[in-house]
Amino acid sequence: MDFNELDFKQEIKKALKELGFTEMFPIQENAIPPMLEGRNVIGQAKTGTGKTAAFGVPLINNLDPDSGHVEGLVIAPTRELALQINDDINTYAKHSKVWATPVYGGVRIDGQFRQLRKNPTIVVGTPGRLIDHMKRGTLELRHIKMIVMDEADRMFDMGFYEDIDYILNRTPKTRQVSLWSATFDDRTRKLSAKFMPNSVTINMSRDEIGLTTIKQYYMVLTAYEREETLLKLLDHFIIDRGIIFCRTKFTVDRLSSALQRARIPAEAIHGNFTQARRQQVLDGFRNGDFELMIATEVAARGLDIEDVPFIINYDIPDDPHMYFHRIGRTARAGKQGTAITFVFPDQEMELERIKAITKMPLEKFSLPPDFLF
Repeated sequence: MDFNELDFKQEIKKALKELGFTEMFPIQENAIPPMLEGRNVIGQAKTGTGKTAAFGVPLINNLDPDSGHVEGLVIAPTRELALQINDDINTYAKHSKVWATPVYGGVRIDGQFRQLRKNPTIVVGTPGRLIDHMKRGTLELRHIKMIVMDEADRMFDMGFYEDIDYILNRTPKTRQVSLWSATFDDRTRKLSAKFMPNSVTINMSRDEIGLTTIKQYYMVLTAYEREETLLKLLDHFIIDRGIIFCRTKFTVDRLSSALQRARIPAEAIHGNFTQARRQQVLDGFRNGDFELMIATEVAARGLDIEDVPFIINYDIPDDPHMYFHRIGRTARAGKQGTAITFVFPDQEMELERIKAITKMPLEKFSLPPDFLF
């Protein structure tokens, strides 16, 4: 279906056309119509499938920028994702009077006070900082008409369930709610049952939302073989752009140093970095200033980065669901991607759990003889 076939404001269609948006992705085609009608929507979709436009277009279309109140609220798990969503919404709304502002922790709050006093139509924020503004009286939710919870499962994993419950309990009962999550568990179902009566469920199964475009491999090797194997893989596949995921900050730092010693342009990113440093690394990777970004799992969610053809799991993830979130950084918006996971001989059980979740073949991979040790 084409965006022009839907009944929403022309200024939004103009912005989407300028962005090159014509045919809708499946999540957009299924979610936008009921959201335009004011229905509550539960959507299963990963980042990169076009879900920001799926909830952003109805937000811009259905809210009144002349009301003088915040009418739309988007809740996201991380600062990076909040900023990305905010930028996307403002891009879709550039020909409209609707505008969004982000609020998140880790930075001075003064600038956010000033922005909120300008009466934005939409606020995009992380749970903790949203509550901070609510308690200070700088964010009023009495006039909220639409709420979006993005990456809900990740927010719950980060311990934000009670915060989200607190926020939603202080919004009008008549507001429209949409919840977006890559996976669903009891917490997600409990929240949706409490705050989203008569909701429309849009279940884009994992097979439908991108994993079919990812070639998935695994390699069985010992810990001391990993570093040399990685260097050989980079050469074999001629990898000049990719993300490498590790379990610990220590491993990230050590691997980053090893790659730099090998004169391979690489930078690390993890939770110990300041917000400014994290943003600097993300911007540098987006701009192509270096080839490889080595990240902990905290960075596996909320990174909206285009054209990452390779994902390497230097460590197999502790949680099999995290595998899905990690490799979801590649094959964005229908593009092809390759994911390679290093597995220790005693980690076959973890590998089997991942195979069960992805429902897609993971092929065992070996380097050609010329690349062997």
